[in-house]
Amino acid sequence: MLTIERSPDSAFRSDSDMADMKTLLDGMIESDVELAHYTRAAHVALTGKPV
Repeated sequence: MLTIERSPDSAFRSDSDMADMKTLLDGMIESDVELAHYTRAAHVALTGKPV
């Protein structure tokens, strides 16, 4: 989701895929703390740097 959100608006950006992933994530994540943990981990995986 972070990669899709960071990509410029164009015909190749899949907002429907991003919406589907957010819906799945909402069903799997039970708390804001857990969401923050996964968001931080995804950020580190994408950038190689801590938030």
